[in-house]
Amino acid sequence: MHLPCLFFLPLIILHHCPFVTSTNSSTNVLTQGSSLSVENNQDHLVSPNGLFTAGFHQIGQNAYFFAIWFSKLMADGSHTFIWMANRDAPVNGKHSKFYLSKSGNLVLTDAGNRIWMSNTKSTSPLQLQLLDSGNLVLKELEKNPYIWESFSFPTDTILPNQLFTKDTILVSSRSLTNFSSGFYNFFFDNDNVIRLVYNSDEITSVYWPDRPLLLTWQAGRSTFNNSRYAFLDSFGRFFSTDNFTFVTSDYGHTFQRRMTLDADGNVRVYTLNNRKWIVSSQTISQPCRIHGSCGKNSLCTYSFESGRKCTCLQGFKAKNHSDLSFGCKPTFNRTGNRENYDFLRLPNTEFYGFDSVFVEGVTFKECKKACLKDSNCKAFQYSFYQPSSTFRCYVKSLLFNGHSVDTPSTTTYLMLPKFDVLSFNEKATNQSELTCSSSIIKLERTYVGKRSNGSLKFLLWFSIILGVIEATCFVFFYYITRQSSSTRTQSYHAIATGFRRFTYDEIIKMSNKFKDEIGRGGGGIVYKGILPDRRMVAIKQLHEASQGEAEFLAEMSTIGRINHKNLIETYGYCAERKHRILVYEYMENGSLARNIRSKELDWQKRFEIATGAAKGLAYLHEECLEWVLHCDVKPHNILLDADYNPKVADFGLSKLFSQGVIENSIFSKIRGTRGYMAPEWVYNLPITSKVDVYSYGIVVLELITGRDPTWDQGSDNERVDLVSWVREKVDDFGDNLTEAQITDILDPTLKDEYENHQMEALLKVALQCVEENKDARPTMSEVVQILLNLEMDD
Repeated sequence: MHLPCLFFLPLIILHHCPFVTSTNSSTNVLTQGSSLSVENNQDHLVSPNGLFTAGFHQIGQNAYFFAIWFSKLMADGSHTFIWMANRDAPVNGKHSKFYLSKSGNLVLTDAGNRIWMSNTKSTSPLQLQLLDSGNLVLKELEKNPYIWESFSFPTDTILPNQLFTKDTILVSSRSLTNFSSGFYNFFFDNDNVIRLVYNSDEITSVYWPDRPLLLTWQAGRSTFNNSRYAFLDSFGRFFSTDNFTFVTSDYGHTFQRRMTLDADGNVRVYTLNNRKWIVSSQTISQPCRIHGSCGKNSLCTYSFESGRKCTCLQGFKAKNHSDLSFGCKPTFNRTGNRENYDFLRLPNTEFYGFDSVFVEGVTFKECKKACLKDSNCKAFQYSFYQPSSTFRCYVKSLLFNGHSVDTPSTTTYLMLPKFDVLSFNEKATNQSELTCSSSIIKLERTYVGKRSNGSLKFLLWFSIILGVIEATCFVFFYYITRQSSSTRTQSYHAIATGFRRFTYDEIIKMSNKFKDEIGRGGGGIVYKGILPDRRMVAIKQLHEASQGEAEFLAEMSTIGRINHKNLIETYGYCAERKHRILVYEYMENGSLARNIRSKELDWQKRFEIATGAAKGLAYLHEECLEWVLHCDVKPHNILLDADYNPKVADFGLSKLFSQGVIENSIFSKIRGTRGYMAPEWVYNLPITSKVDVYSYGIVVLELITGRDPTWDQGSDNERVDLVSWVREKVDDFGDNLTEAQITDILDPTLKDEYENHQMEALLKVALQCVEENKDARPTMSEVVQILLNLEMDD
């Protein structure tokens, strides 16, 4: 059956064996007169610690960058670039070289043509070296100062301790897969303030710090400096001479980090964890506030469920359906006769900038009249300005940076032909998701050899024929030997997260037929299990969900992109018939609910649990790329490892049991556990991340007091509310709590073993979190910052 393949085996082996062998030429130094070739995939510079690699890297069909990247492959099989010499001019896959000339100039050639140079020269001996820091430096052998370094010419990324100065600038990539220069710049402006700017061929506008809503000093910046430098240290603290500072959510740990101006215009700090980049800080929390997100004549909307979307306004259609950052164009011809036009009311909508007329203290009719008189008017914005208690009129000559605002007093009136106004249907707007441009960069080049070699052509065609025969044999062999069982195919099907997809039979075997139950709740029952590699796991059998397999896999894809040390790690899942099962890491000490009254939880462990849980929730709310509400924060969903480090579990699963989720993050079904639910659920108010903040506050009060959210008191079985009980105690004590008064609130098992200032601060934070008014509650990131400051003070 396999004889035909065996007959060609010697020829196939000959076909695959190269006639000329090559050795690994990776080093961390390039000397004068030496070069790196695009055709030798072993021609690399590697830092002494092995963390970074510099060389040619393919980014498209016959397209290569000379770049520096993290040597280790990410979980998705990609490399992470930190610097590129030729991001806007990829070179060919043949005859391109990077070399250090004898005169001291670094040169990159594209099939013989120079496309990039360092413009350096020296009469002293030189060498190019890739340092452990990721900095590619050109230095004289006898002197220490560098005559050129990649750190002085960043692309879109800076590394820890890399100095960012007035002479450097970060430029975003065009998209996630197109690394050419994009529209966003991060730099020191002439007033010594570090800024973010949208900079296209048509439009340039500053969008951070938030102008003109905030003056420089109101944004906490200082213009009174002339040094103009900034850097991110190895612990996760960013400092700038204009007083802009922040710390990452994992501050204090020496992880691998990078700070990148992303293609969407946001500056984020990423931390490397388990071959995945996790967002540990981001500059802008509202993506639609970034200018240029959706182009002209479109509206940017954002939700944590679906991310950022661009919508063409009524009367407009997309210019480029594959990339809505190009904006939208009108479906009508504008004429000078304004009698054929009317205005479409867009409440809570703002278009930043491009005001041809600005008037304060006018009526609506006067503002409308100002627009009709202006031949360039596309719309007018009418809003109430609180400080002066007057109405403001903005006549818009261009509709750009459109987004929804929280203030109901801001309304935009879009000028359209009367037919478009009458036919407007808000539910049928032309909405499209923001998509990225093509990642394939194809360079058409023709290489003409010096001499035509007939024998070489014969060998080439002979090799092609052998390759076809080999492929045919492989397909034939695969076809007759493959298993027909769909179960086997299904067991190795994976979604984009890299999860393992288990069959139900595998789950039964791993869980020993669901024999060892270790927990249960409203979402399902949890069993102990053992993977084939002998790792202990928790297997959660979810109650029958309302979603089908496709929706479940979509939720798994979202969870798979979430990775934080204080969030439970998911190993795999099962989606077979009606079974919906999760497999995640096993936590030796079980849930916080099981341990909260244990003597093992001393004060320091409780404080660390409160801090760790806050970090995990802050990541879900504000830092990960898919914003997630937990909706059921309670001690049962905070798990503890062998060292009592907390990890939040069951995040992202609320939608699996949804009977329908409507727009604006308003859930149609109450979620959570009685005692931990925020008032918004009861009063049918909009659900935001503040519901998790409220639940977290209840958990912290439990940690402090050792009491349930409610409990029976006395013979009358009167129910006592924990929040009311603590508030009453605190109000009786006043601002300064005595040690005896603290003891009245504190869990009796703690006795005198607690830090007084930590306890008072944690109690204050908890009471802020459980405020009835959601706007009075802090965000989880603010909670984290308060608790981290307490740790630093210690």
